[in-house]
Amino acid sequence: MARMTLDKLLQSQGFGTRRHCQQLIAGGHVLVAGQAVDDPGMAVDPSGLEFSVFGEPWTYREHVYLALNKPPGYECSRRPSHHPGVLSLLPEPMRWREVQPVGRLDHDTTGLLLLSDDGAFIHAQSSPRRKVPKHYVADTHDPVTPELVSALLAGVQLHDEPAALAASQCEQIGPHRIAISLEQGKYHQVKRMLAAAGNHCEALQRVAIGGLRLQALGLPEGGWCYLGEQELALLNGT
Repeated sequence: MARMTLDKLLQSQGFGTRRHCQQLIAGGHVLVAGQAVDDPGMAVDPSGLEFSVFGEPWTYREHVYLALNKPPGYECSRRPSHHPGVLSLLPEPMRWREVQPVGRLDHDTTGLLLLSDDGAFIHAQSSPRRKVPKHYVADTHDPVTPELVSALLAGVQLHDEPAALAASQCEQIGPHRIAISLEQGKYHQVKRMLAAAGNHCEALQRVAIGGLRLQALGLPEGGWCYLGEQELALLNGT
């Protein structure tokens, strides 16, 4: 990777405008490999560069790939209108580098949410052609019955869809709880499918995307982490 000046590197990592980054460096607030640097024009090799800003450690990343355990009451939007946005749960540099959610979860839906600043990744992960299953746990208003599970697996007709939509997997895991997997990713799909099958969704959590499971990430509600190559590979698995 080509060398770049330290101020441009900080700007690329979300620490503000180039002028602001120059001021951070000149003010002695940036350490590179543990050493204080006050020259914004110093050339550095960005590959895996470790640096700190105001004592907080960072590693250079050309793009970031994040997983967030979304709490209820947050909107998956860069410009939320009725509730706080999920980006407010991330450090400020992530917002400066224009990280955005990959797809959406309703404000009251919780669980695994991907975010990135890599447009190609976002497009690929959002494409319905990939048919990567997304796995949910849904709590229902009425008791779960074998007929409900059978209907969801066979397919239910939603009023604005040309064909019935079916779950790729569905099983009862409690008196009022099902585990359900979908490949289509339609708007409010789990909730609408449950309603079409004669029940009502009381709570919904996304627990996995492909083979990437929220539980394995160990994130508390509202917590986030970087995804490495191993975790990214799991997104394509089951």
